[in-house]
Amino acid sequence: MDIMNTNKSLMDCLKQIRPIEADVYAEAERESQQTKIPLEQLLITQGIVTQEDMILATAEYLDIRPISLAGFTPNAALIELMEKEQWENFKAIPIAKLSGTLTVAMADPFNLHGRDAIASATQLELVPLIALESEILKAVTAATKEPERGLEDILKDMADENEVELGQEGILADGIDDMMEDASEAPVIRIVNSILIEALRKGASDIHIEPMEKRVRLRNRVDGVLYEAPSPPKNLQNAIVSRLKIMSQLDIAERRIPQDGRFKIKAVGKEVDVRMSILPTVHGEKIVMRILDKSALVPTLAGLNLDQQSLDNFEYALAQPYGMILVTGPTGSGKTTTLYSALSELNKIGTNIITTENPVEYQLEGINQVHINPAVGLTFAAALRSILRQDPDVVMVGEIRDKETATIAVEAALTGHMVLSTLHTNDAAGAIARLVDMGIEPFMLASSLLLTQAQRLYRKLCPVCKKPTDIPIESLKRSRIDPARMEGVQFYNTVGCPKCNGIGYKGRGGVMEILLVDDVIRKTILESSEADAIKRVALENGMRTLREAGLDRIREGLTTIEEIMRVTSEH
Repeated sequence: MDIMNTNKSLMDCLKQIRPIEADVYAEAERESQQTKIPLEQLLITQGIVTQEDMILATAEYLDIRPISLAGFTPNAALIELMEKEQWENFKAIPIAKLSGTLTVAMADPFNLHGRDAIASATQLELVPLIALESEILKAVTAATKEPERGLEDILKDMADENEVELGQEGILADGIDDMMEDASEAPVIRIVNSILIEALRKGASDIHIEPMEKRVRLRNRVDGVLYEAPSPPKNLQNAIVSRLKIMSQLDIAERRIPQDGRFKIKAVGKEVDVRMSILPTVHGEKIVMRILDKSALVPTLAGLNLDQQSLDNFEYALAQPYGMILVTGPTGSGKTTTLYSALSELNKIGTNIITTENPVEYQLEGINQVHINPAVGLTFAAALRSILRQDPDVVMVGEIRDKETATIAVEAALTGHMVLSTLHTNDAAGAIARLVDMGIEPFMLASSLLLTQAQRLYRKLCPVCKKPTDIPIESLKRSRIDPARMEGVQFYNTVGCPKCNGIGYKGRGGVMEILLVDDVIRKTILESSEADAIKRVALENGMRTLREAGLDRIREGLTTIEEIMRVTSEH
């Protein structure tokens, strides 16, 4: 069987990924012939290319997909399809099983004997992927050693939650010494660590610990949706809260008022900040922990996966010397990520960038970030006034909430500053109408605004297990989608596999509606600041709506119709 890309050699693919100077390559080739060491091995050992470069080149050459196994948890049932020694010998590990196929990551997909042996032993058709040998062997070892005790296993050793009836009086009667002692006990530490590690493994953005009357509910928000996890015992509720307060350096004796804290953890190969919010409720203190993973930030606008016209418009607006760019959308729609991506584009040695945020979620190198604190009078408006005396070139305002902040921001844009900010509106045109409602004169907006943008986050289909499907024309019509516009599109549906924790979705992407404020839009703003009128002109001018951007993601096979219907409106 010919599995290779006959148009290019492996070295051709490698040179595309990592250009190698001709004399360096020629010398390595001579040494390879003299020492009989394979050329690709020699290039790696001499540091001319990396193992990752060779993985990508091999994937291109064999027309298979590369995969990173960092943080991957192998499925024990799939490992048992063969002996551990066989997986190690073939330097392979199973990723997912779907119908009669088995997806396997291999360090050496050229090993046809190994591929045939795995297919024969498992009685399944093989779908090979390529991964680093070190990651594969580490995953095999992790899958076959004595498993670590997860939250569910730890909870089996605890007292049954129904054995404890704890009233509000009992909660308040605990002494501080008792709380400190309980919080430092090994089972409580193990439970808290397991809660955090499990959330990181699943890629959760938030952890909710919610006290109910007779139990404690634990939920993780993964890709924007909450999923329930095994519950900690009710009798350890106070100890768990106290442990988390100690980690956040909060007052463990204070249970009457909300508290906010922050701590850092390092686990499953990541170092993340955890922002904690504590809210007193009828049955105890509810905790929500926001996991802030800087590695998940998108470094550039190009990484946001915009269509070409939207990307061109955004980059054009950012290239202007001054003006205002507004990013809109509901809470949790990725506005902060988009603004940070824009700031990364502007972050040059000759540019003074200052931000005002509440709170500062991610600390960015080379950017001056101000944490808003209304309790001491440091509001967005007060911070913005001081910032304008700090000789800024670019100012980011975390959110425009009132007329005072809006007025200062618009005036800053008119007086030679680039201003970026967010608003809570449903669409791009609505941002203009909202500012007018706040009391900003239309002529000032027409002169200062460069671009308004609305966005939503959709869940991406798991690339390992997504399944082709047919969508009846009637279903498209019920979703108010013109079947003619989706002709020839291959639709996909969710399945669920170990890689996506059985959900069928893995990761999120953004859909954006970008309104570039050109002369036509400026004239419309002066004539009518109604959102509908502005949107109608923008659509005639070529603006693509959120729904249209979502349909593009369906055409690309990235998500489902149901998901796009969930996150976008028709108009």
